[in-house]
Amino acid sequence: MGAADDREGAVTTGAGPEGVGYAGVRETHSSVVFFVGERVHKLKKPLDLGFLDNRTREARERICHREVELNRRLAPDVYLGVADVHGPDGQLCEHLVEMVRLPDDRRLAAAVRRGEDVSVVIDEVAQQVAALHASSPHGPEIDRCASADFVAELWDLSLDHLGRLEVGADRAGALTRIRESVHRYLDGRAVLFDERIAAGRAVDGHGDLLADDIFCLDDGPRIIDCLEFDDELRYGDAVLDLAFLAMDLERLGAEPAARRLLEQYGEVSGDHPPSSLVHHYIAYRALVRAKVTALRYEQGDAAARETATGFVELLEGHLDRGRVRMVLVGGVSATGKTTLSRTVGAYLGADVVRSDIVRKELAGLQPTDRTGDGTDAGLYAPTHSEATYRELLRRAETALARGRSVVLDATWLSSGQRDAARKVADGASVDVIEIECRADKGILLQRMASRAERGDDASDATPAVLEQQLRRRDPWPEAAAIDTGVETVDAARLESMLGPAPW
Repeated sequence: MGAADDREGAVTTGAGPEGVGYAGVRETHSSVVFFVGERVHKLKKPLDLGFLDNRTREARERICHREVELNRRLAPDVYLGVADVHGPDGQLCEHLVEMVRLPDDRRLAAAVRRGEDVSVVIDEVAQQVAALHASSPHGPEIDRCASADFVAELWDLSLDHLGRLEVGADRAGALTRIRESVHRYLDGRAVLFDERIAAGRAVDGHGDLLADDIFCLDDGPRIIDCLEFDDELRYGDAVLDLAFLAMDLERLGAEPAARRLLEQYGEVSGDHPPSSLVHHYIAYRALVRAKVTALRYEQGDAAARETATGFVELLEGHLDRGRVRMVLVGGVSATGKTTLSRTVGAYLGADVVRSDIVRKELAGLQPTDRTGDGTDAGLYAPTHSEATYRELLRRAETALARGRSVVLDATWLSSGQRDAARKVADGASVDVIEIECRADKGILLQRMASRAERGDDASDATPAVLEQQLRRRDPWPEAAAIDTGVETVDAARLESMLGPAPW
């Protein structure tokens, strides 16, 4: 693996301002592209760029054939082949990738900028990419590139590179925070990465999906310009491949299209990763573009500085939205913990685990079964309560390792129970957010009476239980307190307590 992510989004086809007959030349860091009539010819520069070495004719021939071979997976009618060039002496001297010329104004990026409805194209692209991934070979080399260790290496290489450029040096503090956030996520999610590899989600993908390289033709989209010169940068998790286009669409102001792309891909492929992983990979793709754009600024493109800064801000936003969180929602009985837990769970897209239900599951009971057990007896004996909290934390640990946030709905009256939860959160490298529900005692008693009359709730709490809880509860200074008798928890309050929602 090298610095191959420095590759620019190369423009390889497109009609010029005078139509398809227009002749022109465009240049990228590694190629010169000639537009003549209905054809495009791409010449590889005889350069050693560190991450690719095309100094010999044989090397350029190999990379030309590789480009055609790989891109024919998605656009076989665009990539015509490799043309050999002979010198005046008749000797073979060069090779060109030969392509069909496609119209500039049919690029997906152009359609987005014009404000067109691109829903149909997005659906078709999702289907094509899913088919590419489904046909991918599998093996140790590809699997390794989807591991948490390899992804960490990708991040570190790109962050190091960006940090050496002026744009990155000016945002050194932000890059430090980004690196810390990235490694915290990766350190606690090895199970998630390993399970995705085992499920066949490591693929040989496109590697450089950008809206400028997708052409919206009448008979369906053509996806071109895959990454051909470094297999390791094309290998990886399927979501990493798709994340490039999701990031690019968001950058163009089409976040709904990005969401649709991810959702349609999930429908077609059956792959429904946790939102934390999606945001992690979108953030990485934004880093790649930040680095490439910062390089252009170093090369004299003054406008690229602001663009690169925008990519850094974009990646910070996705890392923040993708944080995995453990939320403790506690308080004595009837304070509204379960209602708030459901609200928090919906906001975060998190698993919600309720102690009242776990307690009865451990005893082989249905949630609304009544035992008649009093305080400190039966299901509420200290040993069974301890087992209930252990199971709560076991389930939380499992969810967190798989990249899913979790809301734990229990009284959390004991400081020891909270310490145990914090230890689990620390071991999983996630934030723990603590909320204590409160209400006047009269309101609590009214709620208990109403709940008992309905008989449809898992809680067995009685006024006697409430009295005992009020006597035994430990102070909880770390928690944000909410009086559920008078306060309304709206979106702004949720964001202030929990941070931004994933979507």
